[in-house]
Amino acid sequence: MIDDLPLAGLKVVVTRPRDQALKLAQRIEQAGGIPLLFPLLDITPVQDADALNEQIARLGQFNMAIFISPNAVHYGIAAIRASGELPQQLKIATVGQGSAKALRETGISNIIAPTERYDSEGLLALPELQEVSGWRVMIFRGDGGRELLGDTLRERGATVEYAPCYKRSKPQQDKSALLAAGPDAIIVTSSEALGYLCQMLNANDRDALRSTVLFVPHERIAGLARDRGWPRVHVTASGDDGMFSALITWAGQRERGNAGLDR
Repeated sequence: MIDDLPLAGLKVVVTRPRDQALKLAQRIEQAGGIPLLFPLLDITPVQDADALNEQIARLGQFNMAIFISPNAVHYGIAAIRASGELPQQLKIATVGQGSAKALRETGISNIIAPTERYDSEGLLALPELQEVSGWRVMIFRGDGGRELLGDTLRERGATVEYAPCYKRSKPQQDKSALLAAGPDAIIVTSSEALGYLCQMLNANDRDALRSTVLFVPHERIAGLARDRGWPRVHVTASGDDGMFSALITWAGQRERGNAGLDR
């Protein structure tokens, strides 16, 4: 393996929404890999912008806004700034470092975010979210999702309101393109995308991909993949950097005939 092309010849499927997959695909290509864009989710603005705008108009009455994902940052902040600015007293929180980075790129600092476990549980464990009785919290997210964050904050005495600011949908994909590629690795970054992938593949298809390593950014997604019979799953650190670093490490061990990362 050439040192400056650590992914030389390896075929890596990136299943993120197309716009979000381009930077990682470019890094894979620059490292000698062969990226295949195979989006398992489409992300679009919510159809009912009036409902979202009505919520944003009341944001000054809230103590905290939580942005659940980079998409929530992108669509939520755009909607907020279309009608003004974030209220100065509003505390800003998010569940992961990817979302925190997206917030910083919009000029927002002083962000409450976990530094170890990047999920709702990690955010809920922070000292800043323990004493929230009487608070009003608005959670910017997609259409649907886990309810743990809102339910727990309500149990702690907060009033919680969800603000759907984008919509997820399942794109039409031809699995034959995926199977024909014979990928060495597949990147899946959400439980929903994993569900779509598993629906798409029958038992024979999964057998054909048995030697393919699945890269996921969270143990919860890994558990779902293993439950559905995926034999080789690797959990990475968060964001493009974590995913890319894991690919490089795996490729090096693969080259040396060491499957220590596959578990």
